[in-house]
Amino acid sequence: MRLGIDRLLADGNLRRPLVGRRIAFLGHPASVNHVGRHSLDALMSLSGLRITAAFGPQHGMRGDKQDNMIESDDYVDPIHQIPVFSLYGQVRYPSDAMLDHFDVLLVDLQDIGTRIYTYATTLAYVLEACAKRGKAVWVLDRPNPAGRPVEGSLLEDDWHSFVGVAPLPMRHGLSFGELARWLIANKRLDLECEVIAMDGYQPDAAPGYGWPRDELPWVNPSPNASSLNMARCFPGTVLLEGTSLSEGRGTTNPLEVVGAPGLDICRLMQRMETFASDWMQGALIRCCGFEPCFHKHQGQLCHGLQIHTDSVHYDHQRFRPYRLIALFLKALRLEYPDYPLWRDFPYEYETERLAIDLLSGGTGLREWVDDATTEPADLDELLANDEQRWLEERAPFLAY
Repeated sequence: MRLGIDRLLADGNLRRPLVGRRIAFLGHPASVNHVGRHSLDALMSLSGLRITAAFGPQHGMRGDKQDNMIESDDYVDPIHQIPVFSLYGQVRYPSDAMLDHFDVLLVDLQDIGTRIYTYATTLAYVLEACAKRGKAVWVLDRPNPAGRPVEGSLLEDDWHSFVGVAPLPMRHGLSFGELARWLIANKRLDLECEVIAMDGYQPDAAPGYGWPRDELPWVNPSPNASSLNMARCFPGTVLLEGTSLSEGRGTTNPLEVVGAPGLDICRLMQRMETFASDWMQGALIRCCGFEPCFHKHQGQLCHGLQIHTDSVHYDHQRFRPYRLIALFLKALRLEYPDYPLWRDFPYEYETERLAIDLLSGGTGLREWVDDATTEPADLDELLANDEQRWLEERAPFLAY
């Protein structure tokens, strides 16, 4: 399999339309070629390309910020002496002054296939900005490690935010290049956009089911995206960011473990199995204890669950992380009716709306959890309808 960046580096014919144009690069620490060299460094070593600027999304172009929701500043790259503009700092939408530095933007971001992962929003913003200013965008395509399965409700009207830029489900099943083409169509953008496709990508093939596990090294696309297991769990475990429960930040398994101090986790597991055991299929789920070194419940022993998709127990089609974590929240609400579950705090530049609603794309999930009379079928009907709509809508954009 060959990545978009590797094809561009190897094929002078692909690069020919870039000759004579000012080029900017948008990337992050996982923007590496097949031998692990950062894409910006590899591109700068080519003759005939004029690279005049670079951009970094959340966590920075070289990975300068560890924690969530920490902004980055603009700076001059110390190796190549070009300006590096932050799209997660004083601005998140490219300014006219930034756009003045280039004619073509090369986008080489490793995504993990989840709507709320902010690289999807950054992609949408640069597509919109470049369309307005007559700039070209080239997307160097990369695998979606979560693969093709779809899960979650579509983002509702009036719930757009930095973690919800368009009516996507939580787990959309598109590569970044496919996502770019869908965004252009959805937003009716008029711009020059080229997608340098991958060669030999098989998103349904074992053992990676979206990630060419034996061909590509795993490089964290964000500091807490530490494994393929995390990428598979993330469409569900990220919901914990909107709660008082720990999503494992501050541990060595962020977004793979979930829990809080004082929970009777065996009791919760029993409630989950009684309520909707089929939502627990496709992965090995075990009770565990963990103590975050920072972030929520720092220094406290948490009781919770660890999700394993890295063994013989993993079933790619049956594993549904969104439903699994919804079930965990529902069981907690039923067993602990007065538990202060929903975290009310400024989240990704939003101060008025609850983070759980921003994450889930509306109020439906929270209301289902809080209503003692609702059943699994009530949520499943909502999700299944949206998932089917999305499967039909995305079909024309699948390139692999």
